[in-house]
Amino acid sequence: MQPTTLTPLRLPSRATLTAAALMAALLAGCAPATRVTLLPQADGRPSAVEVTTSKGSQLVAQPYQVAEVTKAGAVEVVQTNAEEVRKAHPQLIALQPAAPDSFVLEFEPGTSDLTAASQARLPEVISKAQARVGGEIVVTGHTDRQGTLEANDALSLKRAQAVRDLFIGQGFKAELIQAVGRGEREPAVPTDDEVVEPRNRRAEVVVR
Repeated sequence: MQPTTLTPLRLPSRATLTAAALMAALLAGCAPATRVTLLPQADGRPSAVEVTTSKGSQLVAQPYQVAEVTKAGAVEVVQTNAEEVRKAHPQLIALQPAAPDSFVLEFEPGTSDLTAASQARLPEVISKAQARVGGEIVVTGHTDRQGTLEANDALSLKRAQAVRDLFIGQGFKAELIQAVGRGEREPAVPTDDEVVEPRNRRAEVVVR
């Protein structure tokens, strides 16, 4: 059996680069072939994996593409579909983790205080997060473009940390919650500099 390497590839748009590959037979001793099926990510972002042997390599970049290493060590790629994969690997498909839950909370201008509407929504967000037992939470804070880059970086992190503290106060494990500040770099609504935009004063909460 030829040695086989699987390499997740870095793609544009800050793609999450999990090796979204379903292994039917991954170098299983005397198994006659290695087969890798690329599954789509739950959030729709692209992913890819490069399958390499001593005979060459092939890129698998489309959902439900299958790369198979032949007995001779060559890599062959064919396109399948969701139905074919479900029929071929029902038990493995059932083991896939649930898609992440995503929530947006908004803030009062220049502060890390939630708006009244977001405060009212917080119990729903907490309840849904509690349903994901053992899950991880990533809180990403954002600002609008009013103020300096440095100030907005600090404010966005403060917002993320404030939401993190709210979750910890509800019994979530601190080590499972990450707070990240992105300043004004990733607006929900693109604007010119110094434009006030309430929808950009937010924290995105992803529970996975």
